[in-house]
Amino acid sequence: QVQLVESGGGLVQAGGSLRLSCAASGRIFSNYAMGWFRQAPGKDRAFVAAIRRSGDKTSYTDSVKGRFTISRDNAKNTAYLQMNSLKPEDTAVYYCNFISSVLEARPLDSWGQGTQVTVSS
Repeated sequence: QVQLVESGGGLVQAGGSLRLSCAASGRIFSNYAMGWFRQAPGKDRAFVAAIRRSGDKTSYTDSVKGRFTISRDNAKNTAYLQMNSLKPEDTAVYYCNFISSVLEARPLDSWGQGTQVTVSS
């Protein structure tokens, strides 16, 4: 049974930083690409970033390029999202998931509870 536990969210001022963590279990972590997604109020869940299972390839949605960095530690079964220069429009609930590939970024499992990120102006 897959479990995805996101943490690290909070309230931050515009320009600030947060680091999200995703503890994943139920699949062999190092065999899968991982992705971060977010859902803002009143909007659909959207792709944010992805990382190949080996960590050597990443992709980002345009709005976060240069500000967010996705990484992973296969020994800890954990993925991370470092978020810098945060903007109010980054406010959302952030989720992680195992994904099909860095290119496709199709989520493979049910969602966890997510972690709330709120950026004040």
